[in-house]
Amino acid sequence: MRVFVAGATGAIGKQLVPRLVAAGHEVHGMTRSASNKAMLDELGAVPVVADALDPQRVAEAVGAAGPDVIVHQLTAIGAVDTRHMERDFALTNRLRTEGTDHLLAAGKAVGVRRFVAQSNAIVYGRTGAAVQSEEGAFDPSPASTMRANQEAIRHLEAAVVGAGWTEGIALRYGWFYGPGTGIAPGGEVPELIRTRKFPLVGDGGAVWSFIHVADAAEATVAAIEHGRRGVYNVVDDDPAPVAEWLPTLAEQLGAKKPMRVPRLVGRLVAGEAGVVMMTELRGASNAKAKRELGWRPAHPSWRQGLAAA
Repeated sequence: MRVFVAGATGAIGKQLVPRLVAAGHEVHGMTRSASNKAMLDELGAVPVVADALDPQRVAEAVGAAGPDVIVHQLTAIGAVDTRHMERDFALTNRLRTEGTDHLLAAGKAVGVRRFVAQSNAIVYGRTGAAVQSEEGAFDPSPASTMRANQEAIRHLEAAVVGAGWTEGIALRYGWFYGPGTGIAPGGEVPELIRTRKFPLVGDGGAVWSFIHVADAAEATVAAIEHGRRGVYNVVDDDPAPVAEWLPTLAEQLGAKKPMRVPRLVGRLVAGEAGVVMMTELRGASNAKAKRELGWRPAHPSWRQGLAAA
């Protein structure tokens, strides 16, 4: 197939493009910066330079490529201060709303058969089961600084899955680790843990679902080739509370145990969103992705995956 990947030079794009090429697909990789053209050439894609927030340029780029499938991997996530998530996710939220709408309009004009978009698995409500399936409801009262982020994800999923003219698929990825992510050698998270700036807040009861970025790319290939309309959690087999994975990662890094601080102190340091992410988040089940996509993560548990990374 001819596959148009928007966000082809991001952490997952750099894993996804060569896999699609190896599978025999013709890949057109969109990037905002002309300086990334050489990278896309090396990955085996046809480089396309376009600003995802410019609807005319997106329409021209997609029209010229004439793809069978569009893959939306657009984000702009850098260093995040959990006290100011609405600020740090402002551009990503635009890419998930305006950018999604521009890509969908362009895809409809050329009649793409399938549209696969990046979503996120931290949207679930903070009550009920510790591990949620795709049927779980969105958090009805997210932390104030997370509200815009969640609304952007809700918009993306509704627009993509609700597009009746194509097979719309939203992939709710777990917390990425591995090359090009914040949880990798030299990444932000290991450095914070080494310097004891990533404390364990409250009971550390929030459940995180991780996914190695290479496994996320493999699941995306499966969705591109034979996914069906709907939402899929793309996470590993081992959701774990912060109180379990954080000390384990510190030990793997040869760092001291994380400091434990009460929720009140955590709120002062990391804001409401930081406390939620440390104490209340729910994990996600990958049963549907395994069943319907025929996918299995090569790194079934963050325990071995993080150690190897």
